[in-house]
Amino acid sequence: MAIRDVLMRGDLALTPSEEKIVRLLLTDYPTSGLGTASSLARRAGVSDPTVVRLVVKLGYAGFPDFQAKLLAEVEARLHSPLLMMEAKRQSASSDSAVLAYLDSVTAALQKATAATPVQTYERAARLLMEARGEIVLVGGRFSRHIAGMLAGYLGQFRTGVRDLGVLSPQLFDTLADLGRRDVLVVFDYRRYQLDVMAYASQAAALDVRILLFTDQWLSPISDLAEVTIVSPLEVASPYDTLAPAIAQMEALTAHIVSMLGEDARARIERIEKVRHANAVTLDSDPQANGARQTAGPRKTPGPKSARQDDQA
Repeated sequence: MAIRDVLMRGDLALTPSEEKIVRLLLTDYPTSGLGTASSLARRAGVSDPTVVRLVVKLGYAGFPDFQAKLLAEVEARLHSPLLMMEAKRQSASSDSAVLAYLDSVTAALQKATAATPVQTYERAARLLMEARGEIVLVGGRFSRHIAGMLAGYLGQFRTGVRDLGVLSPQLFDTLADLGRRDVLVVFDYRRYQLDVMAYASQAAALDVRILLFTDQWLSPISDLAEVTIVSPLEVASPYDTLAPAIAQMEALTAHIVSMLGEDARARIERIEKVRHANAVTLDSDPQANGARQTAGPRKTPGPKSARQDDQA
């Protein structure tokens, strides 16, 4: 269990002094716990023994044990593919490496089912569909593509959906138009991009409500988010997987579809009519369909016709 989760356990019986320490640890997590026990006690306004008693109550052997686990958690959050390359290098054949990877993705998808309660998806769906302003979506180097997919779905259900794509200095100007009526959807997974965190932080200062998709180590944006959906990342590869994140995004979309009203259904019908009028897809182009039906399936010459060709 992550230390943040231990600190937030509902069954903890804390004294007022211990509450001060926990509050400080959570407010400035994880950096507040990386100093000495004395510095933590001084900042919380309690005694050194109180800090030691708290970490023992939390289940750690002492402050050094607590801090070692916190440091290991911080290190895990910041792992790069280069750092994980040797640790996860496959010594077996390429075939078994493929199967091992796919098995690990399956396991990650199963973990994702338990990582976020169903009620969280309900809250996220209502946050998006009941927003009276704009929905803005942003993500990191790879996760922004998932943000774009979600934007594509949401754009069929409601108006005012904007995918920011690659964040640039000019796109920070969009913050000038955001406020408490708007919702920011953020996809942020380790190692957490500074520009994404900056945009979310400034949006939160404008009272924009935030829906966050992140990993089990939790992006710092989790402190600002109203709703957080957590995805496991680790697989048999130096690169983290985003397959569970995509599945969670699609699960949220499925939940939204299940609660659609007539207005949203009518919007989808209008979009389909526009696509049909502009022959956007193959099934909406009568000329292309006619050509396919006229041509019929291609026939592959059999042995007899091949011999006739040879004789010709």
